[in-house]
Amino acid sequence: MKRIGVVGIVVKGGRSVVVEMQKTLSDFSDIIVGRMGVPREGVNTIALIVEGAQERISALTGRLGQFGDLCVKSALTSFELTE
Repeated sequence: MKRIGVVGIVVKGGRSVVVEMQKTLSDFSDIIVGRMGVPREGVNTIALIVEGAQERISALTGRLGQFGDLCVKSALTSFELTE
């Protein structure tokens, strides 16, 4: 079953963490259906709309959470999509 949710990312680091974050997002592009970024002075925010298996979404947030300069939170709906 697929779930729909939102992953919020706050980026506090410099360019090096952004490059690694982009690589991770590319690895999970199959579950990312939308992305919005808001650049700010000293901190940037990104909202991802995700759709996929709960395990796959958790793997994405887990990988992103390993970066010290990122703050990651997710909210998944209880709504399930049949494949």
